[in-house]
Amino acid sequence: MTAALALTVGIAALLAGLLRLGFLAGFISEPVLKGFIVGLALTIIAGQLPKLFGVEGGSGDFFEKIWALIKDLGGTSGLTVLVGIGSLALIFVLKRVAPMMPGSLIAVALGIAAAAGFGLEDHGVEVVGSVEAGLPSFGFPDVSLDDLGDLVAGSVGVLLVAFAEGLGAARNYAARGHYEVDANSELIGLGAAGVGAGLSSGMVVNGSLSKTAVNWSAGARTQLSGIFAAALTVITLLFLTGLFEKLPEAVLAGVVIAAVVELVDIPSLVSLYRVFTRRLGQAYGVAARPDFLAAIAAMLGVMAFDTLPGLFIGIGVSLLLLLYRSSRPVISELGQLPGNGHFAALDRCADSRRIPGLTVLRVEGGIYFANVERIRSEVRRVAARKEVTAVVIDAESIPFVDVSAVRMLDNVAGELEALGVRLLLARDTGQVRDVLRTAEARAELRRVYPTVRAAVDAARAGT
Repeated sequence: MTAALALTVGIAALLAGLLRLGFLAGFISEPVLKGFIVGLALTIIAGQLPKLFGVEGGSGDFFEKIWALIKDLGGTSGLTVLVGIGSLALIFVLKRVAPMMPGSLIAVALGIAAAAGFGLEDHGVEVVGSVEAGLPSFGFPDVSLDDLGDLVAGSVGVLLVAFAEGLGAARNYAARGHYEVDANSELIGLGAAGVGAGLSSGMVVNGSLSKTAVNWSAGARTQLSGIFAAALTVITLLFLTGLFEKLPEAVLAGVVIAAVVELVDIPSLVSLYRVFTRRLGQAYGVAARPDFLAAIAAMLGVMAFDTLPGLFIGIGVSLLLLLYRSSRPVISELGQLPGNGHFAALDRCADSRRIPGLTVLRVEGGIYFANVERIRSEVRRVAARKEVTAVVIDAESIPFVDVSAVRMLDNVAGELEALGVRLLLARDTGQVRDVLRTAEARAELRRVYPTVRAAVDAARAGT
């Protein structure tokens, strides 16, 4: 059944790649991916710490693993800690003083030598133990078609988890190596590996964050490393399994922790938090730091609810914040600069001055059904000032409008006209112009002025 699951996951990944469904990865923003990676790295570290201390530990999420570790600390094996911490320290020291040396490989070799030479297993240090030698059997898994059908639904969920972790690792290291990752190619590669695993008595295959981190820290930079790893795996299965039976689990834990600890990128989370200004806070409130909140949501989601739920939590929070911010576009009042006739926001440029009898507004975002009431209220508010005869909307920063927006502008224009106030538009984009024309907005709204200055002059002249 395990091999059959690998096969169904592989087929699902191949189909997704061939159908070009990799575009769905575009909905995973970089901050969400960063939080996902940090949460996953912390969870991996939490799972390795019990081996480092020589205690049983526990399963579950990050917090459950940490709590189980704390409760088991009384049974810590001093020799195991010495072996594990020593391996970890060796890797860090070599990485700092001799970065070209394969620190992880040296730690593994020394760990095996120490276990064999000093009989560490006899003194309570856990080792990897028996590893079956030889190549796996090849062929179709011994399951029925009904069994394969039962696995299909679950395989989609497994694929999402495998793809999310693999793509997260790929993108993280692609950014470091300055190359691009094709999500569809990743899906096809994942599918081919899954089918191969299913036909060779294997398990579900995915791009492992911890193994990728070990690979990168060892100096691997191209796909050739995968070919070498495959060849060495075959050689090990045939001839070297006996060596790894003596490898202390504490050393293995040290190798994994040393590799993934650099992925706990707290400075990046801090930099996301610092993307903030007082004006953003006034405009969006708690949503003024959307990237930071999405990253933290993904991180905590992975730590508390596992990989796939954590990823969906991060994506959901980022989309929710996007919708919230788009429903509250910044609306700036513009004034004219002396001398050159240009216009600038009154609250950002001390030299800009209001034009007597006129109000100029700039909406920084698209206008659609979710924010029409907010914009309607702001236009009404400024139009209600004494001696205001016209409101000009600078539409250059409005990338799109929908039918609800056109109806709102049409209604507001009618209301203001009854009060003797005109509503004029300036500097629209092509998409806005198309919708205004085809949605049958009133003639004055379809007559968009090429510049704010032209709209102001028209309002003054009453033309």
